[in-house]
Amino acid sequence: MAGELPVDCHVHSEWSWDAPEGSLDGACARAVETGLPGIVFTEHADLTAWFMPDHLHDRLPPTFTARLGDDGVVRPPELDVEAHAAAVAAVRQRYPGLDVRVGVEVSEPHRHPRAVADLRERGRFDLLLGAVHAVDVDGHPQMIESLFAVEDAGTVLRRYLREVLAMVTGTAEFDVLAHIDYPVRSWPADAEPFDPHRFADAFLPVLRALAESGRSLEINTKRPLDLMLLDRWRDAGGPSVTFGSDAHEPGQVGRHFTDIARHAATLGYTPADDGIRWHLR
Repeated sequence: MAGELPVDCHVHSEWSWDAPEGSLDGACARAVETGLPGIVFTEHADLTAWFMPDHLHDRLPPTFTARLGDDGVVRPPELDVEAHAAAVAAVRQRYPGLDVRVGVEVSEPHRHPRAVADLRERGRFDLLLGAVHAVDVDGHPQMIESLFAVEDAGTVLRRYLREVLAMVTGTAEFDVLAHIDYPVRSWPADAEPFDPHRFADAFLPVLRALAESGRSLEINTKRPLDLMLLDRWRDAGGPSVTFGSDAHEPGQVGRHFTDIARHAATLGYTPADDGIRWHLR
């Protein structure tokens, strides 16, 4: 399997409300161009409405501003899972050599059990990503990125990982844990550089609980996952991994896959029969 590339299991298209540059067709074309065996379209099903503090309003991207209410709450739109599945089926026909699947990225599924059950009933998903994008602050869900203005970076990361642990232990309604290091994307330039070893006591309980549940860890390459975390996942007996670019436009599909797939292979992870995961030998 030397040099084998994995399926990109975390891709957004124009069907994700925050991906205006996304494209089903363009993402498939890019996957073929880069030699990927397949792609999973995991559009956002953001079930949490986020409170956005006033000082951040003028820094929001247009996709968020359009959803910002007078009460300071950003309300993401509902994903039309049936129409999305039909669109993916159509693009699949145009790329017969590419394994094109339908997935979904659900925000805070442990806080929205009925909505997640409804999603599963309406959509036949090959993969459901569980993600944390927001945490409760003084009774209001706030996006992780907004907290760096009022808390130090380490406090934000630990708050995030507590919520991730609550998700892992609080619901079985997802298959893969997405972007375990999500806050690091917004790490302040004036903070002490991120070092995963400093936060091992917060990361390890999440990795152990996820491994014990039999679910998969996503190797998210939007900001390449620190290899220490992947090594600790292996040490915890993590049964499988998926690879996700978290692409929001076609040019990002499959980014950084070659090196990280090589490292995963050295740890004993190889392609599984389901065509999506890499299982531990």
